[in-house]
Amino acid sequence: MAAQLKTPGVYINEIDGFGNSVVEVETAVPAFIGYTQKAQNGNQSLVNVPTRITSMLDYQKYFGADPDMEYTYVTASTAIPPYQPDASTPAFLLYYGMQMFFNNGGSTCFIVSLGTYDNMKAAGGVFTKEPFTNAFDLLKQYAEPTMLVMPETVHLSVDDWASVSQMALTHCNLMQSRIAILDIVNGYKAADYSTSDPIQGATGMDGFYKVNGLGEDYNKYGVAYYPWINTNIVDVSNIDYTWISAASIAQLATDLTNEAPSLFPGSSNTAKLNSYLAIVNQISTPSDATTTRSNHQTLYALSPTYQVTMNDLALSVNLLPPAAAMAGVYSRVDAGEGVYKAPANTTIINATSPAVNITDADQENLNVPLNGLAVNAIRVFPNWGLLIWGARTMAGNSDDWRYINVRRTMIMLEQSIKNAMQAYVFEPNSDLTWVAVSSAINNFLNDQWKAGALVGSKASDAYSVAVGEGITMTGQDILDGYMRVTVKVAVVHPAEFIVLTFQQQMQQS
Repeated sequence: MAAQLKTPGVYINEIDGFGNSVVEVETAVPAFIGYTQKAQNGNQSLVNVPTRITSMLDYQKYFGADPDMEYTYVTASTAIPPYQPDASTPAFLLYYGMQMFFNNGGSTCFIVSLGTYDNMKAAGGVFTKEPFTNAFDLLKQYAEPTMLVMPETVHLSVDDWASVSQMALTHCNLMQSRIAILDIVNGYKAADYSTSDPIQGATGMDGFYKVNGLGEDYNKYGVAYYPWINTNIVDVSNIDYTWISAASIAQLATDLTNEAPSLFPGSSNTAKLNSYLAIVNQISTPSDATTTRSNHQTLYALSPTYQVTMNDLALSVNLLPPAAAMAGVYSRVDAGEGVYKAPANTTIINATSPAVNITDADQENLNVPLNGLAVNAIRVFPNWGLLIWGARTMAGNSDDWRYINVRRTMIMLEQSIKNAMQAYVFEPNSDLTWVAVSSAINNFLNDQWKAGALVGSKASDAYSVAVGEGITMTGQDILDGYMRVTVKVAVVHPAEFIVLTFQQQMQQS
């Protein structure tokens, strides 16, 4: 009812000319879960506190620097790389993963620190599943994240990794607003059907899921990539013998000592031999940075064994699981083209090569396995270099949810419309509200169709919105307080297989 006017004058009534609109939600906001050097914002602890950051500088401000890791030297490098990190210095991977994320186009993300390096070492230095699974409950109250990334789960046993992955997918299914990008345990090993095969082997991912499958409802929120990638994220010039563990560096010194006579043969080289052995003897004891650098350069210049050791060590340090980098690729593709573009046929910045070379025949059972648990390949092609060569979710047998861009586009559409519909809760469940709802959703979907997210020669081919009594609701629905809206969309699918057919025809003149 209009207010009764009592004082003469001019009054203004503002009437809304436009209804509420649907705003597209962010699509590339990963939540990273792992261990950090610190987790502090002033006097506030950030351990188990999801924290939003937008740059590597933010990360370093709140969560610190890279870990001090040492690797176990092994005589006769035929079984390596990679060297394995020493038990006293676990391979914390989150820091390097964050570098790969931001370098590949990432921006906004959330960090869930499970604790500090020192606290983890003090507790035994063994990665367990409970800290990761506990983090999922922390993220339930945050609507913004659209991806889960957990680089350090590759250090879990295969059974624990599978358990964490199951809970991550269950969390994504519950939230319906995010996917999990999973790293594969031992993903640097060959997928050769041996027992150590990380995909199809007896202890591999596929072998586990054949017994303890998650079902298509959950797999549609999962994505996996293989193999791990060799990177240049850690500057090779900074790597020297101090990266070798104290427990194994004596063996390196022994091997260098045994090699020395072949480097300086004959009595005329006795002085050089003794000088060289003096340097070898120093590597087992701490020294200042200048001496360490001088010793490293001398050994690298003279000793083939040391050269091989340092090269293998550099490969080991820079060998990383790909999920964090892929989160950055998703961000880059979303910003450059849109969430509807499959994040494939593009490269990974700072990746030099895949840890395992994959052929077309190798990829067949990764891309189209019988159980549908597709794993996307990272491959190298002549004249093209390293490319992401797969765009499937782990629900490869589902016509609805087979492709990553379809799954992520639907999440974007669903969450955008859901957020806009909050404004209509408790509004009259009548024609006026139905028209407003239908108009808002139609306008949003029309914009998405024009942008290329939906396919159809005309708008009516690309989407439809239905709401109303006798259309989507019964009279009883309205009495019960339900307003039901049905939205149908034709989402763009990637051209995964391009088949060219050629046939000769008769000459015509």
